[in-house]
Amino acid sequence: MPETRIMIVAGEASGDMHGARLVSAMLELRTDLVFSGVGGEELAAAGVELLFDAAKIAVVGVTEIITHLSDILAARKALLTRMREKKPALLILIDYPDFNLLLAAKAKKMGIPVFYYISPQVWAWRSGRVKKIGRLTRRVGVILPFEKEFYARKGVDVDFVGHPLVDTVKTTMDRKTFLASLSIDIKPETKVIGILPGSRVREIQSLLPDFLAAALALTEKSPADYHFLLPRASTISSRQLAENGLDEYQDKLKIHTCSENRYDLMAACDAVVTASGTVTLELALLGTPAVVTYRLSPRTYRLARILVRNVKFFSLVNLIAKREIIPELLQDEVTPDNIAASLEKLVGDSVYRKNVIEGLAEVSIKLGTPGCSQRAAGIALECI
Repeated sequence: MPETRIMIVAGEASGDMHGARLVSAMLELRTDLVFSGVGGEELAAAGVELLFDAAKIAVVGVTEIITHLSDILAARKALLTRMREKKPALLILIDYPDFNLLLAAKAKKMGIPVFYYISPQVWAWRSGRVKKIGRLTRRVGVILPFEKEFYARKGVDVDFVGHPLVDTVKTTMDRKTFLASLSIDIKPETKVIGILPGSRVREIQSLLPDFLAAALALTEKSPADYHFLLPRASTISSRQLAENGLDEYQDKLKIHTCSENRYDLMAACDAVVTASGTVTLELALLGTPAVVTYRLSPRTYRLARILVRNVKFFSLVNLIAKREIIPELLQDEVTPDNIAASLEKLVGDSVYRKNVIEGLAEVSIKLGTPGCSQRAAGIALECI
């Protein structure tokens, strides 16, 4: 059977993961597909020929972009060369808008159809890109329920395919079994709190010291038996955790560090304090109450205040619900006392806790039904 060439571009880790599942779903439908593009280990494992390593161009911020400009230009050149030499039947783009929209414009001129899977967050800032996305693509797949409505208001029709996390957020053991594996004996007065400072070094440096200070404040003012669970992301070393407060608090708190069974850990918690991001949707799917935090450098925060408009919340959970389900602490509000007070309310106020859990269940339903990658695969093949 003749080969049908597909190009796929994912510029960072989550796109690499979601892209790999999309590739697998497409190959289940058609065995003649051959993939190449930009990605990481997940896409490579799915059988994609990597023309450039996404890790070299997965940067944010003006300074980092300038520093990595040679890599960004090299990646663009490699893709355009392949597009000219072996014209693909379809170009699949995953988020990463500044790089991908330039590539989409080139593909459009070459007569290559474009499927934009996992739209950029145009609803948060630079919404003018909506019309450009609509003009350059044949189809757009969005994974947040409010995005379809947002695009429609701008005159662009898109497909809501559901969120990929619905298929992947699963536990492997019950709460009691997981906690027993950490030698935590659950008593009536035991409370388990998750500390999730993020997966980037900058987040660890900025948030972990305050999260640990909040944990200590919580234990000092409450008779409850508190245990704290700290998952270590693969991108963070034990040394980095130690240098940013863990060593200081190790003997003051009942704290357990884990590098595996992340979803089991999150599901076992009575509540968590977390950095903002996709993790809030994972917690919603697991039904775990959380206080979410977001802190930027002062300069970046001032710039964000100018650029990001008409967004009432910063956590995806509250954005989807269109109301506050989980408490948010932004910038100067991220203090040990505020975190401790929010956690104490989440575990101690039964009425408030019940409302939060019901709100998380509501958001979980809005994320769609299982089969996101399969639905996206069907749309991609319709584009060819």
